[in-house]
Amino acid sequence: MYGGRGILVWGGIMLGSRTDLHIFDVGTVNEILLPYVRLFRGAMGLQFLFMDDNAPCHRTVLVEQLLESEDIERMDWPARSPDLNPIEHVWDFLGRRLAARTLPPVTIRELRVALQDEWAAMPQQLIDTLILSMGRRYETCLAVRGDHIPY
Repeated sequence: MYGGRGILVWGGIMLGSRTDLHIFDVGTVNEILLPYVRLFRGAMGLQFLFMDDNAPCHRTVLVEQLLESEDIERMDWPARSPDLNPIEHVWDFLGRRLAARTLPPVTIRELRVALQDEWAAMPQQLIDTLILSMGRRYETCLAVRGDHIPY
């Protein structure tokens, strides 16, 4: 929260590429989800499988109906699983980059600019490495029976 206000951020990642970072001042998940997820699915083609973090706002009946009406297949995913969700590591990276700035953002406008700058500067190799590490992370999580894994 900046000045008592917050923002919504959406970005898509895949091997070899990523979407633009989209930043919204207000809106519902449905308003944000449909145009961007639809475009992302179109770019990915038949390989598209939608994954989210199971936040309550992502699991409403309206969101479920929206995804179903668009024939968007959602990956079954345990709630709050940052160890197993590569985008959570991307958000963590962005947060650390913002915190490390000599002059961290203090206004919404500065935050928007800083997020866009850091998203653009994030190495694609980092995203690819995170995605490619998922198999090993799944195996480790299964080996510890869902307990915390050291990543």
